[in-house]
Amino acid sequence: MVVIRLSRGGAKARPFYNIVVADKRDRRDGRFIERIGFYNPIATEKEESIRIAQDRLTYWLGVGAQASSTVERLIKQAAKKAA
Repeated sequence: MVVIRLSRGGAKARPFYNIVVADKRDRRDGRFIERIGFYNPIATEKEESIRIAQDRLTYWLGVGAQASSTVERLIKQAAKKAA
């Protein structure tokens, strides 16, 4: 199954997450199919905290990929921010 989930990056105590499309069997920070955005939980007001490529997200959800619960929350948050 293909899932849309977070992949952690960044330094210790300074997390940064990529929103990736990956096979469910692959490791969290391992191989992925496509990077469709990012999430920076410690972004300041000047910096962008969430960016998601809506066209690619729509494509992957259309072909059957399932988003993790955290990514679903971030999608709603980004949609509210964009509106």
